[in-house]
Formats: sequence, structure tokens, C-alpha cells
Amino acid sequence: MIVYNLKELIAAKSLKEGRKITLDEVANAAGVNKAAMSKMANNNNYSTTTRTLDALCAYFDCKIEEIITYEKVDNELKSSIKSVR
Repeated sequence: MIVYNLKELIAAKSLKEGRKITLDEVANAAGVNKAAMSKMANNNNYSTTTRTLDALCAYFDCKIEEIITYEKVDNELKSSIKSVR
């Protein structure tokens, strides 16, 4: 399962800059739809584009593997994820 690490990146950037950074701010600065940012931040099984990932890499000045990671899911959990769709 693909996991987005946006909350962690936002928290780290907020700490580094000494101010609170919101999802809306990230969305506006990166040119990403606010609803898409929310879905990604909440890991709601959201599929995004490489353009969005590129914009987020530029905003956070990071590598793509810092934005998304892959976590192996056991077969039982995969079946329940498919049934939710």
C-alpha cells in the first residue's frame, strides 16, 4: 500500500521554520488542489499524478521517497481494502 508522508513533512517544515504550516498553504504554494492534499494527508487510498508529486518535492525540497512510501499489506487486509472500494 502506498502511504503519503505529508503530515510528517509539514510537521518537520513547521518546526524548521518556527511557524505553523497548514495543508491549505502547502496546496496553494505547490499548486495542488486542496481536496487532493487533504486526501493524501489522510491516506485515503488516493491516487495522484506525477505532476503533483513533482510539485510537492519542489515545495518540501525533498526526494520522492520522502513523500510516498510503500508498506507491504498482508493478503487478508488487501481483501478488505478491495471490498471497501
